[in-house]
Amino acid sequence: MDYKVKDLSLAEKGHRLIEWAEHHMPVLMTIREEFEKTKPFRGMVVGACLHVTKETAVLVKTLMAGGAIVALCASNPLSTQDEVAAALAELGVHVFAWRGMSAREYYEAIGYVMGYEPDVTLDDGADLVTTLHKASMGISSEEVKYALAAYGQRELPIDKVIGGTEETTTGVLRLRAMERDGVLRYPIIAVNNAHTKYLFDNRYGTAQSTFDGILRATNVLIAGKRVVVAGYGWCGRGIAMRAKGLGARVIVTEVDPLKALEAVMDGFEVMPMIKAAEIGDIFITATGDINVIRREHFLRMKDGAILANAGHFNVEISLSDLESLSKAKREIRPNVTEYVLKNGKRLYLLSEGRLVNLVAAEGHPSEVMDLSFSNQALSVKYLVEHRGSLKPMVHNVPAEIDERVALLKLKAMGIEIDELTEEQRKYLSTWLMGT
Repeated sequence: MDYKVKDLSLAEKGHRLIEWAEHHMPVLMTIREEFEKTKPFRGMVVGACLHVTKETAVLVKTLMAGGAIVALCASNPLSTQDEVAAALAELGVHVFAWRGMSAREYYEAIGYVMGYEPDVTLDDGADLVTTLHKASMGISSEEVKYALAAYGQRELPIDKVIGGTEETTTGVLRLRAMERDGVLRYPIIAVNNAHTKYLFDNRYGTAQSTFDGILRATNVLIAGKRVVVAGYGWCGRGIAMRAKGLGARVIVTEVDPLKALEAVMDGFEVMPMIKAAEIGDIFITATGDINVIRREHFLRMKDGAILANAGHFNVEISLSDLESLSKAKREIRPNVTEYVLKNGKRLYLLSEGRLVNLVAAEGHPSEVMDLSFSNQALSVKYLVEHRGSLKPMVHNVPAEIDERVALLKLKAMGIEIDELTEEQRKYLSTWLMGT
């Protein structure tokens, strides 16, 4: 199968969306020009499990310009922009993604990508790399069975993989667990850990796109409401900052004392979720962990509370608890499900508990994904250049790539910065000079 998308007739609109993103991603376009000349991926297959958005399409086209054959599946059943998927299919990408995939279809798509026997994997949440590893280890699950059925039960190509990249905090956590357990078979570059990724994508991108999704879904006024942000990592920091800027009274919940202290010093209220549940109007999870909002919290919430998730997987808000506590539910607006609890209170879940910024909106702005995907492209090049020399573990993005992306972004923005003088370089490199 060359591709599987919802409707190929949507391609023309998809091409226009991709063109719009390209105009707002100058760093990645500069890298594309370089790749077109050098062809660093000539004859290689890149297997990617990413959100199929217009920004992802710019990355895919950049890898193809470098000579790569790209097989792409979605990293979330509801995040695919069908117009973009259709346009990519027209461009020769082996894309298997559409909005509204079932669990079976989602993992079958991963199996289709595995079937192209990738030399490099790109992940957004680590579903491709973990499925490939589970299958190679003989670990049985419904998800693996679906993937293998689509793959065709041939010998798995894991030994062919040079390396991979991971885009998200959640994915890096999973991959580090694999490394600790001694099962990771090939090196992974944690793109999420690049300064030019998490300081901008996580903080500014997640913040803006999360509220974009919440507002598109609900059109509620944020000013004056109590917004509860679960987690004060870089995503949580950004969300709290944007909520404050919109006039909300912000409450942060945390389990890490250092992050909790930072939230206090940043001017936010900090308290346990069990207390915040009683006074919050809007709840946003951004922790990467499971069941952050659960039964005891739902029971204490005010009538009309809104629940949104900004974490990668739909596990942070306990859907099973919400279902068991409810006597009725209905879709009251697109991407808004009203749950009527047995105690009579109504809670409103956005985007089925999945990523609200991608389900109810378009994901991060192109300008911030310019940084993240430039890191992706250059990290793939680094893996190819260093094949065989990197240990099968999670590696950080090399500092020179991080710095280059920042400099290219500044140049694209028309911003110049100072350079150290020779005297200043010497001063910073010696212990002999002081006051």
